[in-house]
Amino acid sequence: LQLLMSDAIEPHLGYQQPCIVYHYPASQAALAKINRTSKPAIAERFELYINGTELANGFHELNDPEEQRQRFQSDQQHRQQQKKKPIAIDEHFLACLPSLPNCAGVALGLDRLLMLYLELDHIKKAISFT
Repeated sequence: LQLLMSDAIEPHLGYQQPCIVYHYPASQAALAKINRTSKPAIAERFELYINGTELANGFHELNDPEEQRQRFQSDQQHRQQQKKKPIAIDEHFLACLPSLPNCAGVALGLDRLLMLYLELDHIKKAISFT
């Protein structure tokens, strides 16, 4: 799904006007909460596109350590099926989640914003170091 999104859809978004994509499938939640009252369940996240570039993404922060542990374990099973090296579950991160208030966050790519503002053809031209 991510490959289809990144290669076939994203490059065409946001040319006429900024485009916000939301109601992602629950499988694409990453660190976002899942709205299970929606049918089908959806990830509470969005991404902003301008001129085929993802400029920002945001989501309702998941603060349930048990659900996050299940996601980590699911990722581990997927890695194992692909014969990839396991990644240790971050117990410190899980221990901190209950203290995270009900909140949301948005990440804005300043390098991408600069690239768009200066009309650069590649992000490498907006990054001061590689």
